[in-house]
Amino acid sequence: MINSNVTNQPKVNWRQVGLFTGLTFGFTFALDLLLQLGSGYGSTSTMIFLQLQMLLPAFFAMFLGMFVFTDSPFYFRNPMPEGRKDRARGFFYLYMALTVFFVVLAVLSVLAPSLTTLVNQLRTLPIILGVVGMILFRVFKGRESFARANLRGGRVLDWVIYGGAIVLFLGIQTGLNALFHLGTPVDPNQLAVQMGTKMAGSTLLIVLAFQMIIVGSLMGLVIAFGEEYGWRGFLQSQLIRLGKKRGVLILGLIWGAWHYPVIWMGHNYPGRPIAGTIMMTIFCVLLAYVLGHAMLKTGSIWLVAFMHAILDQTANYFGGMIYVANDQIFSFGIGLYGLATLAVIVFFLLRDPVWKDTPTQIENTQTITA
Repeated sequence: MINSNVTNQPKVNWRQVGLFTGLTFGFTFALDLLLQLGSGYGSTSTMIFLQLQMLLPAFFAMFLGMFVFTDSPFYFRNPMPEGRKDRARGFFYLYMALTVFFVVLAVLSVLAPSLTTLVNQLRTLPIILGVVGMILFRVFKGRESFARANLRGGRVLDWVIYGGAIVLFLGIQTGLNALFHLGTPVDPNQLAVQMGTKMAGSTLLIVLAFQMIIVGSLMGLVIAFGEEYGWRGFLQSQLIRLGKKRGVLILGLIWGAWHYPVIWMGHNYPGRPIAGTIMMTIFCVLLAYVLGHAMLKTGSIWLVAFMHAILDQTANYFGGMIYVANDQIFSFGIGLYGLATLAVIVFFLLRDPVWKDTPTQIENTQTITA
């Protein structure tokens, strides 16, 4: 829970890393098991379980930083930085409370299936409260308060550039799938009929693009933040003490493994548990370098969360409303061909000077490898 661009201590605190990853993995895998034994993957409970597990990394990073890690600037018994009150603690409490609310909803969806419809309606409540809370804390408590808590919003121009780049990348991936006939185009007029609207197909696609990519990504900030504050905000800031490139590689492998249970249940790569596991690992490593680059470059965790959200939303739009790939393995996007093009992008990103290690990091890496 420190600035990801600064190395405040020479070595990784493996105890803190182990405790964070252990709790995050343990509770996430328990949720996946509960889902599988309960209503099963693909049921009406699936979405709330997937969203809940995305909240867990931030929940445990916040909880451990406030109540367990005594060297954390947010530890409840430590004085605030520079002798000033760190008002961002209020946001931490709000986020942890919203996560607990999600837990209650998830359990209810399994134990009381008759309430599933109500539960799915209520799950938008913590999302809305999180967005409103973020705005209110930022407006009334100030930029410095959020900056001290590693909650920088970043520049609007960066949001446009990074977000636009992701939309462009996925748009090209969809175009390549269509060019090489690797799937089936969606008929917009038939889609309009299925959705029960009288809008023309082309108009519907524009409306859906705005709703899913713009509105959906902004509303998805609270959920995506859950992953990013944990993985990029806490874990990356620890692991890059091994060297930035090496640290992000390890982070990507950990992040990929965290996804394994849902991959085995059929998420992302349905019916391909082994190949899907390999693909998800590669994808998470490559994406870790993309998101890690943005974090190192801008220092904005909210920007990285937005990138995560717009990636999910745009992929759903292009892959569900424009062109559906026949095979998630042999296709562009999250398939082999898409990962190959993403690897090229990562190759060039790694040439950015932002990846250059500080002398402290270099000395620490040499000590570990000696």
